[in-house]
Amino acid sequence: MRVPAFRRFLLAHLVSATGSAMAPVALAFAVIGQGGGAGSLGIVLTANTVPTLVLLLAGGVLADRMSRSRILFLGNLGAAAAQAAVAVLAATGTATTFAISICACLSGVSAAFTAPAAQGIASRLVPKEHLQRANALVRVPGNAVKVIGPVVGGFVVSVTGPAWALGWDAATFGVAALLLLGLRLAGAVPSGAGPLADLRAGWAGFRSRSWLWSYTAAGTAVVAAWLAGFQLLGPLVADHDYSGARSWGLVQGAFAAGLLAGTLVCLVWRPRRLMLVCVVTGAGMMLPLAALGRGLALPWVLGAAVVAGVGLDVAIVCWSTIMQQHVPDEELGRLSAFNAVGERLAIPAAYLLVALASAHWSSRQILLVCAAVICLATVANMGVRDVYRIRRVG
Repeated sequence: MRVPAFRRFLLAHLVSATGSAMAPVALAFAVIGQGGGAGSLGIVLTANTVPTLVLLLAGGVLADRMSRSRILFLGNLGAAAAQAAVAVLAATGTATTFAISICACLSGVSAAFTAPAAQGIASRLVPKEHLQRANALVRVPGNAVKVIGPVVGGFVVSVTGPAWALGWDAATFGVAALLLLGLRLAGAVPSGAGPLADLRAGWAGFRSRSWLWSYTAAGTAVVAAWLAGFQLLGPLVADHDYSGARSWGLVQGAFAAGLLAGTLVCLVWRPRRLMLVCVVTGAGMMLPLAALGRGLALPWVLGAAVVAGVGLDVAIVCWSTIMQQHVPDEELGRLSAFNAVGERLAIPAAYLLVALASAHWSSRQILLVCAAVICLATVANMGVRDVYRIRRVG
């Protein structure tokens, strides 16, 4: 916190998080307000996700060739323009599923370039021995507003409509863009090769680190099982076996509280075996899936969600620190992009498999399968020797 540039970076995260926490509620009701249903919302979310997945590798290459602060500036500016366009469409009553999908696509393109660039910012601003606390501090604003942001967003949308909440999100992206431009971080030294050669070199670096590709392979299964279970089946089980939206809101709030608690844990606990901690704590995501699948009482589900949130945030902070300490700065953008793409690859297939399995199995049975997948992927990852060798620097 004594580093002015890091304080600026942290402030940009705080400003942007206040808008991003309200945006999902506002976007959903912008789609509903123009007469759309689940199908329309699915189209919009797909339009946002696919460009990110397709362009992440290009974003990783660019993050290692250009100024990362300029990439973040342009990316946040693009997201601001996209959200402002949706706000105008909602305010004027001219929103359609197609128009909102175009804006969502532009937001996805921006995310594809900002995500790899953001991964390498903290390592440019603070010494390696302080990276874990720096990464934890960066996550504090987003996790804090996740607890109250959706509630505030729902209130604003119910009183004024979605346009104001979307407009606020656009404004926060714009302010964050200006703050990030002020970092003025130079780009990495060019390799002298073309973008495709840089991409091949990044792939070679990715394959040469067994701790990196094995964690990514395990993450492919873990992330897909988690999203298919918690995000897709969780609300259905809450509606059928608990008290519906009220219960699911409590579960989501418990998970968000766990994320915030996990961030605070990382500010005071500095484990030496970072990689092992990262693998083990991420396994906590199987607990709420198992609790819902077993039909446990709501207090047990809430407790499991809190533990999962704590574990997930500890894993995220530890993983960011590992990447920043054990990957050279000139490769960080590309290797982060390969990891991000790998962890997202199986998500569409997982959604499809759940849809097919639901014709033969109950949602609770599928949730137990998802929990088992996370458990097995974790056990397999713990069999990799380098998991025990990668430790915290300093």
